[in-house]
Amino acid sequence: MAKDSNKIAYREFGDEEPETDDIQELPPNQHKLKIEASRKGKGGKTVTIISGFQVSPETLTSLTKTLKNQCGAGGGMKDNSIEIQGDCRQKLLEIVTKLGYKAKLSGG
Repeated sequence: MAKDSNKIAYREFGDEEPETDDIQELPPNQHKLKIEASRKGKGGKTVTIISGFQVSPETLTSLTKTLKNQCGAGGGMKDNSIEIQGDCRQKLLEIVTKLGYKAKLSGG
């Protein structure tokens, strides 16, 4: 007997379908990215945060991997933004502008 993955055995709250976060993916030249260095909540360690992305999670994952490799640092994604360990603001500004994104440095 084959198992049907689309078959719902029990649903508590009616016939509503679960909401999906359909983020309209913009081309790189329509993004307005903000690059800033922060120490808040990081135990005194500096992290560079790039925020303002309007892309799918898959695109953000591949972009995170590319930026981490280019900077030679660790990092990750958090709330539609990318965090890279260390103060790499200038280097990240150059990299994202070469990729076609509009970005500017923010903060001190």
